[in-house]
Amino acid sequence: MSLAEEILQLKKERKAVILAHNYQRGEVQDIADYCGDSFGLSQKAVEVDAEVIVFCGVDFMAESAAILNPDKIVLNPKPEAGCPMSAMITPLQLQLFKKEHPDAAVVCYVNSSAAVKAESDVCCTSSNSIKIVNALEQDEVLHVPDYNLATYTQRFTKKKIYPWNGFCPTHHQITAGDILISKMDHPGAEIIVHPECRQEVIALADGVYSTDGMLKYAKTTTKDLVIGTEVGIIHRLKKENPGKNFYPVSNYVVCPNMKMNTLETIRDSLRDMKTEIRIPETIRIDAKKALDRMLEIGRG
Repeated sequence: MSLAEEILQLKKERKAVILAHNYQRGEVQDIADYCGDSFGLSQKAVEVDAEVIVFCGVDFMAESAAILNPDKIVLNPKPEAGCPMSAMITPLQLQLFKKEHPDAAVVCYVNSSAAVKAESDVCCTSSNSIKIVNALEQDEVLHVPDYNLATYTQRFTKKKIYPWNGFCPTHHQITAGDILISKMDHPGAEIIVHPECRQEVIALADGVYSTDGMLKYAKTTTKDLVIGTEVGIIHRLKKENPGKNFYPVSNYVVCPNMKMNTLETIRDSLRDMKTEIRIPETIRIDAKKALDRMLEIGRG
């Protein structure tokens, strides 16, 4: 029996669904029931009729699914797959930041720990950060933990944003030079980048999109696209858009933690029911409030 067949059999036995982030290995995306961005997958976890959720991503993503699904078992096949940016702020650091700006609202990127979400007023994603900030009553905003997303958001609001000095190492290593070289290597192609990129990179790009935004845009354009985000998304872009050309802005834009999951780790997770994500209820309730408020603003 192949690994894929083992996984399908175990999935049926466990009444499980497999969720995979857009940056996962191609074979992991192919075995998943649903692929998407971190929060979209957590929402999908609420909707699906399943008892077990296997979340293939990094730690905060599985946490978000557990926050929103207290009655389901959420498994993280590779719990050591952490997010460096998420680790750049702790609940204590955020508490001290809040004391420095007592009148500011706290907007927390979903790429953060459950404990940091619990200290926040509202969460945001890379696609709705601008809408969330502009919908708040407060004129001042603490935006954590991604400096680049906060700085990008500042362009589109009159509110004063105080950014935290965190960053995604994978996106942060994309340089203006990479964009200029891509323009020479692929004349006529559009260059689209993620808002976690440096501001000088964003300034040179043709468009700025979240991962799901990139996937949607790719279906509408007839041009070749140079992709300024983690290279794993190109697997899905090519799969959903046969005949179109997609190029990474650089082959080194790889998140090693996103590549930790394999078919073997998924099989082992389902077979042994490991590793279950458990969020202390006091943290889960407050973190869910921040996530729920984001959804409420999104519906408004």
